[in-house]
Amino acid sequence: MEGKRILGVDPGSGRLGLGLIEIVNNKPHLIHYDCITTTPNAPETQKLKHIYEELVHRLSEIKPDVLTIETLFFTRNVTSAFSVGQARGVVLLAAAQANIEVTEIAPLRLKKVLLGNGTAKKKDIQNFIRHYFDIDDKKKLGDDAADAVAIALSQVLQPET
Repeated sequence: MEGKRILGVDPGSGRLGLGLIEIVNNKPHLIHYDCITTTPNAPETQKLKHIYEELVHRLSEIKPDVLTIETLFFTRNVTSAFSVGQARGVVLLAAAQANIEVTEIAPLRLKKVLLGNGTAKKKDIQNFIRHYFDIDDKKKLGDDAADAVAIALSQVLQPET
């Protein structure tokens, strides 16, 4: 796994979280995290186009070996689930076109791998990522970016099955 670059993606049509880690000396190092943000009232097609174009550009720059994305999970808001599903589709297409291996992890599995608790809250994940990578409290780390970093990290910490 040495030298492997893993891009974690937290899918969403309003904010798509990205977190890039690289394995150096058998240890994960945080390289970059941020979000692709779309215009709130833009038509869904324009949001998806923006996400696609921005992601294609970033994939060509950072050249990850693996892209890990969260599987779709929703409880009540079906409209939100469709929107997230469409964003996931755009991400999967961009990865396939760039010949990047894709892995997926379910939200409950992610929380269990990182925190040992499938019912952990978003704030718990954010705090875990801050502590694990020693990210200064003054640096902005939103939920979407923290989730994306966690998704990438899960590929390193997850026991082989």
